Amino acid sequence: MTSRSAGYFGAFLQRLKFRLLRNMPCGDDHSLRRKLLIGTGIALVCTGILATSVIGSALDDYRRARQNLSGLESYRLILETANLLSAERGPSNSVLGDVGVTHGALRERLTAFRAKSDAILDQLSASAGVPRDLLAPTRAQLQKGRQEVDRVAAIPRDLRRLDDVQSVIESMFDVVDIFQSVVAWKASALTTQNPELAAPVMTGRMFGELREYGGRIASQIMAPIAVSQPLPLKNLVDSNRTRGRILQLWHLAGGRQVVGHDDRRLSADLHDVETMFFGEGLGILDGLVAEGRKSGNYSMTADEFTVRFVKTLKPLERLRGDFLDITIERFTVLRNGALVTLAVTVTITTIILGILVGLLVAAQRFVFGPLMRAREAVIVLAEDRPTVPYPEPHHATEMRRLFDAIVILRRSLAERASLTKELKQQAETDGLTGLMNRGALDMIGERHAGNRAGEDAACLILMDIDHFKAINDRYGHLEGDHVLKECVRMVRPMLRPGDIFARFGGEEFVILMSGDDLAGANALAKRIRAALEAHEFVLSDGTTLTVTASFGVARGNLGQLAWRQLVEAADAALYRAKSDGRNCVRHSQQLHPTLVPDLPKGRDADAPTRKPAAAR
Repeated sequence: MTSRSAGYFGAFLQRLKFRLLRNMPCGDDHSLRRKLLIGTGIALVCTGILATSVIGSALDDYRRARQNLSGLESYRLILETANLLSAERGPSNSVLGDVGVTHGALRERLTAFRAKSDAILDQLSASAGVPRDLLAPTRAQLQKGRQEVDRVAAIPRDLRRLDDVQSVIESMFDVVDIFQSVVAWKASALTTQNPELAAPVMTGRMFGELREYGGRIASQIMAPIAVSQPLPLKNLVDSNRTRGRILQLWHLAGGRQVVGHDDRRLSADLHDVETMFFGEGLGILDGLVAEGRKSGNYSMTADEFTVRFVKTLKPLERLRGDFLDITIERFTVLRNGALVTLAVTVTITTIILGILVGLLVAAQRFVFGPLMRAREAVIVLAEDRPTVPYPEPHHATEMRRLFDAIVILRRSLAERASLTKELKQQAETDGLTGLMNRGALDMIGERHAGNRAGEDAACLILMDIDHFKAINDRYGHLEGDHVLKECVRMVRPMLRPGDIFARFGGEEFVILMSGDDLAGANALAKRIRAALEAHEFVLSDGTTLTVTASFGVARGNLGQLAWRQLVEAADAALYRAKSDGRNCVRHSQQLHPTLVPDLPKGRDADAPTRKPAAAR
């Protein structure tokens, strides 16, 4: 490193000044205003993109909430259809067990139920979006079941057979069973659309099945009652199996923790189901089963049993309906909340865009002009002219403070120039070797600061000539100076262009390398050590010496505190090299366990190796 490196900091400020002048826009302020308008447009576009993203997210939430609500309403209609199809078995059973006393009234009730079932099936296709081909099997089975009901009901009661009545009832069972494909289709669509709907959809379906099996358990003993015959074993087994299914569904869906709502309506419905259906309804059923197992003499007709038992099924219907109503109310609130959020988001975004446009217009009017004058002030300051333009009286306080800061900056730059001159004087080269001295090196190490991550990383090689004092004592200081200059002459060609080579003091030298390649620094130190050991130093009287050196290598960063730590680490490594016998390389973070051998065994460690002239 030459004396030009010592003036690095002084030249840095000079280059900064000219760079500032070079980057200043030329001509009038039209180009800057155009850039401001371009920046304004970019800001508006970015804000618009951000607003679109936020509004799009809010719109998606609203659409999702609306879709969920619409799907739940359709699902409720489908479950209501299943309930009506199941409920049609009641008047059908009454007609099958008719004794002729109320035949006209029972027929009218059955006709009314059939009309409700047909109407709600038509509604499913029209408003609930259920495909007609998906409903076709249900319609076909329903038509077949009704024909069987009419056919058996036309047979005189005394001539009706148990198998005929049982076949009709099972045919009506098939209607609901086939319709379950529609329920499953809608449930799958809802849960796929939004997994959050899985719990209410499945709970609502279980409540619907609970109502279905509640009515089915009565229909399974209805045939023997309709023809006044004892209860067959098959009907008893089917009834018990259905009872088990009912209890299982109630265990799964009947608890408040499963329902998920602490609502008075649901609490009342749960209580009514317990008392009316499981208490009264199944009690009536058990009584008739007991009568049917003993004889065919039942205490009530099929119509009486139907009327009384259907009343106990009402809490099951209310439970399912209230649960779906509460769920739909909750999702209605979510939809309305999403709509409000969307409206608020659009409003706020519009206001923000308006404010941004207003601020940019105001900035162009009230800030752009004063800043152009501040630009002229910076140019004056950079050209080191004696005066600095000051803002006009009507300018804002902030602008006045800006020009005050420019004045303070001018004073600071003057002080900095004085310090730079002083640093330049201190950064003189070493008179003997022509290298940078320690003071200049410390300035670079302590003042350097990289602009990018890792830019201030450095490796430091600290080199100490072994037994140099013995050379001075034996051959004189002039010969010692000759050895130092010869060492510098050998080492300099081995360095990279960007490496800094400095005299650290006495017989100590420093090589500062940029980057954190500790392995490379360690390899360079080993090459220098080997070159020195292999070189023959010839003194003025022809005496040949073998000169060795010890090396301490460290890796760290530049900067005031980091530089000291880096020097200390390299010095510690050098101390270890000396302690290990000299003529070796050590580093603060050992990469390889292999050490470079120092001197051959038996060689004096405290005296330089001398070769006679004849050996040259």
